[in-house]
Amino acid sequence: MEIKNLMLFRLGLLILALNGVSSATLSPTGINYEVVALMAIKLNLRDPYNVLENWDSNSVDPCSWRMVTCTADGYVSALGLPSQSLSGTLSTSIGNLSYLQSVLLQNNAISGSIPATIGKLEKLGTLDLSNNTFSGEIPASLGDLKNLNYLRLNNNSLTGACPESLSKIGGLSLVDLSFNNLSGSLPKISARTFKVVGNPLICGPKASNNCSAFFPEPLSLPPDGLKDSGSKGHHVAVAFGASFGAAFFIILFMGLLVWWRYRRNQQIFFDVNEQYVLEVCLGHLKRYTFKELRAATDHFNSKNILGRGGFGIVYKGLLSDGTLVAVKRLKDYNIAGGEIQFQTEVETISLAVHRNLLRLSGFCTTENERLLVYPYMPNGSVASRLRDNIHGRPALDWTRRKRISLGTARGLVYLHEQCDPKIIHRDVKAANILLDEDFEAVVGDFGLAKLLDHQDSHVTTAVRGTVGHIAPEYLSTGQSSEKTDVFGFGILLLELITGQKALDFGRAANQKGVMLDWVKKLHQDGKLSLLVDKDLKGNFDRIELEEMVQVALLCTQFNPLHRPRMSEVLRMLEGDGLAEKWEASQMIKTPNLRSCDNDNPPQRYSDFIEESSLVLEAMELSGPR
Repeated sequence: MEIKNLMLFRLGLLILALNGVSSATLSPTGINYEVVALMAIKLNLRDPYNVLENWDSNSVDPCSWRMVTCTADGYVSALGLPSQSLSGTLSTSIGNLSYLQSVLLQNNAISGSIPATIGKLEKLGTLDLSNNTFSGEIPASLGDLKNLNYLRLNNNSLTGACPESLSKIGGLSLVDLSFNNLSGSLPKISARTFKVVGNPLICGPKASNNCSAFFPEPLSLPPDGLKDSGSKGHHVAVAFGASFGAAFFIILFMGLLVWWRYRRNQQIFFDVNEQYVLEVCLGHLKRYTFKELRAATDHFNSKNILGRGGFGIVYKGLLSDGTLVAVKRLKDYNIAGGEIQFQTEVETISLAVHRNLLRLSGFCTTENERLLVYPYMPNGSVASRLRDNIHGRPALDWTRRKRISLGTARGLVYLHEQCDPKIIHRDVKAANILLDEDFEAVVGDFGLAKLLDHQDSHVTTAVRGTVGHIAPEYLSTGQSSEKTDVFGFGILLLELITGQKALDFGRAANQKGVMLDWVKKLHQDGKLSLLVDKDLKGNFDRIELEEMVQVALLCTQFNPLHRPRMSEVLRMLEGDGLAEKWEASQMIKTPNLRSCDNDNPPQRYSDFIEESSLVLEAMELSGPR
């Protein structure tokens, strides 16, 4: 503790000494003041899973650190650490990261007060501190964040009044202060969405605020004319009419004018001016031009293809600044229902930020094209690496396979239980689990099924998924849910254990039926060692093998109601509660998922595949990378 305090003291002296440093990243003595600030943040946080392990105080360049994103000229622009089980407090040194545009720390257990120094971050557009245990008052200094667009402080323990200073920010899209202990009257905040429910002293029976009738203030017209375009057009028109009390025909006129400018400029989703497209909003998503991405992929050269699938083709790309990316060129783009619908779904996907989810970097939309841009994953997909060897040893040894199962589970837990709105993947398999430079699992292609399949419910006429991974109820009815993903995850566990694709299993193993049926038979016969990938040459933990098979069989029960939630799956993989769940599952009979008058329900997964009326339409959503 004394050593830590001494380090904090020294860092404090450095920060004080560097307060007068110019905008250059390095001080005259060669010290990177952003490194100093980030190290102070690290020291104040408790990091049980060592996600900040490569944050090094001896480094002069933090741009290669995990969870840190930089601008093209080397300044820290984004700090993204959501859902990392972090606790401790947030250092006031965050205020020294002058170029920060996005701070995502949601779904942790960070406590203490929100640093008032955040108000110094003039470029900040996104601040998400939701679902932590922050206490104290909301700093009035947040009202100085003139570029703030997205503010989430919900589900904390904040007290006091909502600062009047927040009413000074003109470009807010979302302010969520719900589920705290705030009190007092509410300022007039100009945000499209302003949430305060769950604050008893504000919304309770004795409070002066009528939260049920509380609506956000209309957005005001930007001073330099119609700067906002696309989906903001309607709000701008209404705001103009409300501000000046004009008659209905003026509102209609302004709405048509904004719509005309939107169609002319073909710019959606972000504020645009003549020089550049703002890159920071809802997780610093960037809009690329088609010309940029065409050049990056060498005119979509077939030599740069990383994978093909139901959504389209993925290309390796090299941007002009030297950044490697993966560019997904969507097919059937017109199914998305137009640019506004596409923008809405891209926005939803961009808000899902987690260590084990593939982060969406940007997008491109033209009259004829829809493209998504992701970071390039140097180790490809789990499917592509399962059969690889490095110096005669499998690229994915048993330890790595166990880590992949845990990382994938954490990503799916976030999508199902922590993301708002929740996202169902609908195609969980080894080809969609990518591997970063450290072979950490990164779930890809989440949300894309919904992006290209807009329906009023989850019921579809064509099953989206990959044969061998599709849950029985999805095959039978076309109805998907988070339990559909749980089934897919169970099959993924079997792929990790066997080293084989579920789709190719019958041919590769010269077996009748599908992988799941074979695994059930071997488990009943007590011959689990026959399951294990022969490339591992016996180098695996037999206790962990038994546990992983049991988890896989729990996940792939025919009745979705009997399958565990992904959070329960994660706990079982971590060694908590598996024995009880397994014992309870042995008391359950195989359910009848077909019509009520059928007395002979399928006993094998292959029976569901053979008898499904929808399986002929099933497609593989995404191929290997």
